[in-house]
Amino acid sequence: MNRTELTERLRREEVPDALYEIPGVHGVPVQLDAYYVLRPEGDAWPVLLRQRGQEEVIARFATEAEACDYLYDTLTDVPPPSPGGAARIERLLADAEEIQRQAEEDFERAPDREDGGTGVSEPDA
Repeated sequence: MNRTELTERLRREEVPDALYEIPGVHGVPVQLDAYYVLRPEGDAWPVLLRQRGQEEVIARFATEAEACDYLYDTLTDVPPPSPGGAARIERLLADAEEIQRQAEEDFERAPDREDGGTGVSEPDA
Protein backbone atom coordinates (compact mmCIF):
# COMPACT_ATOMS: atom_id res chain seq x y z
CA MET A 1 0.00 0.00 0.00
CA ASN A 2 1.26 3.53 -0.75
CA ARG A 3 0.28 6.88 0.80
CA THR A 4 -2.54 7.56 -1.67
CA GLU A 5 -4.03 4.09 -1.14
CA LEU A 6 -3.67 4.54 2.63
CA THR A 7 -5.64 7.80 2.51
CA GLU A 8 -8.39 6.16 0.43
CA ARG A 9 -8.64 3.19 2.82
CA LEU A 10 -8.73 5.43 5.90
CA ARG A 11 -11.55 7.45 4.36
CA ARG A 12 -13.50 4.25 3.60
CA GLU A 13 -13.03 3.26 7.25
CA GLU A 14 -14.31 6.76 8.20
CA VAL A 15 -11.19 7.62 10.18
CA PRO A 16 -11.51 11.37 10.90
CA ASP A 17 -9.27 13.44 8.60
CA ALA A 18 -8.02 15.46 11.56
CA LEU A 19 -6.22 12.42 13.03
CA TYR A 20 -3.51 12.12 10.39
CA GLU A 21 -1.35 14.09 8.00
CA ILE A 22 0.45 12.72 4.97
CA PRO A 23 2.35 15.61 3.33
CA GLY A 24 1.68 15.84 -0.39
CA VAL A 25 -1.32 13.53 -0.14
CA HIS A 26 -3.52 14.51 2.81
CA GLY A 27 -3.45 17.58 5.02
CA VAL A 28 -5.04 18.09 8.41
CA PRO A 29 -8.15 20.30 8.00
CA VAL A 30 -8.11 21.36 11.65
CA GLN A 31 -5.06 20.73 13.75
CA LEU A 32 -5.93 18.92 16.92
CA ASP A 33 -3.63 18.75 19.93
CA ALA A 34 -2.39 15.40 18.65
CA TYR A 35 -2.33 13.65 15.28
CA TYR A 36 -0.16 11.21 13.33
CA VAL A 37 2.21 12.21 10.54
CA LEU A 38 3.66 9.92 7.87
CA ARG A 39 6.50 11.77 6.18
CA PRO A 40 9.35 10.26 4.13
CA GLU A 41 12.82 11.25 5.31
CA GLY A 42 15.58 10.18 2.95
CA ASP A 43 15.50 6.39 2.76
CA ALA A 44 13.36 6.02 5.89
CA TRP A 45 9.62 6.18 6.49
CA PRO A 46 8.96 7.43 10.01
CA VAL A 47 5.52 7.61 11.59
CA LEU A 48 5.40 10.50 14.02
CA LEU A 49 3.01 11.71 16.66
CA ARG A 50 2.66 15.48 16.57
CA GLN A 51 1.44 16.63 19.94
CA ARG A 52 1.13 20.28 20.98
CA GLY A 53 3.64 21.37 18.35
CA GLN A 54 6.22 18.70 19.23
CA GLU A 55 6.96 15.71 17.01
CA GLU A 56 8.02 12.31 18.30
CA VAL A 57 8.99 9.39 16.06
CA ILE A 58 6.98 6.42 17.24
CA ALA A 59 8.08 3.98 14.52
CA ARG A 60 10.51 3.99 11.58
CA PHE A 61 10.30 1.76 8.52
CA ALA A 62 12.47 0.92 5.53
CA THR A 63 9.58 0.98 3.04
CA GLU A 64 6.53 3.10 2.35
CA ALA A 65 4.30 0.00 2.40
CA GLU A 66 5.42 -0.97 5.92
CA ALA A 67 4.85 2.56 7.22
CA CYS A 68 1.42 2.75 5.57
CA ASP A 69 0.38 -0.63 6.99
CA TYR A 70 1.49 0.45 10.47
CA LEU A 71 -0.39 3.75 10.33
CA TYR A 72 -3.50 2.06 8.94
CA ASP A 73 -3.45 -0.51 11.74
CA THR A 74 -2.84 2.21 14.34
CA LEU A 75 -5.69 4.42 13.15
CA THR A 76 -8.23 1.66 12.61
CA ASP A 77 -7.50 -0.17 15.88
CA VAL A 78 -9.37 2.38 17.96
CA PRO A 79 -12.77 2.13 19.59
CA PRO A 80 -15.58 3.38 17.39
CA PRO A 81 -16.45 7.05 17.87
CA SER A 82 -19.35 7.94 20.07
CA PRO A 83 -22.72 8.19 18.35
CA GLY A 84 -22.85 11.38 16.33
CA GLY A 85 -19.06 11.81 16.57
CA ALA A 86 -18.53 12.31 12.83
CA ALA A 87 -21.44 14.76 12.66
CA ARG A 88 -20.01 16.64 15.66
CA ILE A 89 -16.61 16.98 13.94
CA GLU A 90 -18.33 18.29 10.79
CA ARG A 91 -20.28 20.85 12.87
CA LEU A 92 -17.09 21.96 14.62
CA LEU A 93 -15.34 22.41 11.28
CA ALA A 94 -18.26 24.44 9.92
CA ASP A 95 -18.47 26.47 13.12
CA ALA A 96 -14.74 27.20 12.99
CA GLU A 97 -15.09 28.67 9.50
CA GLU A 98 -18.09 30.75 10.55
CA ILE A 99 -16.36 31.95 13.73
CA GLN A 100 -13.29 33.02 11.76
CA ARG A 101 -15.43 34.83 9.16
CA GLN A 102 -17.33 36.65 11.91
CA ALA A 103 -14.11 37.57 13.74
CA GLU A 104 -12.65 39.05 10.55
CA GLU A 105 -15.80 41.08 9.96
CA ASP A 106 -15.81 42.31 13.57
CA PHE A 107 -12.14 43.25 13.32
CA GLU A 108 -12.73 45.26 10.15
CA ARG A 109 -15.66 47.13 11.74
CA ALA A 110 -13.92 47.89 15.04
CA PRO A 111 -13.97 51.70 15.47
CA ASP A 112 -11.21 52.02 18.08
CA ARG A 113 -8.41 50.25 16.23
CA GLU A 114 -5.03 51.97 16.42
CA ASP A 115 -4.66 51.77 12.65
CA GLY A 116 -7.85 53.79 12.08
CA GLY A 117 -9.57 50.81 10.50
CA THR A 118 -7.09 50.43 7.65
CA GLY A 119 -5.50 47.19 8.83
CA VAL A 120 -2.06 48.83 8.48
CA SER A 121 -0.13 49.99 11.54
CA GLU A 122 1.68 53.32 11.52
CA PRO A 123 5.42 53.15 12.29
CA ASP A 124 6.50 54.47 15.68
CA ALA A 125 7.77 58.06 15.49
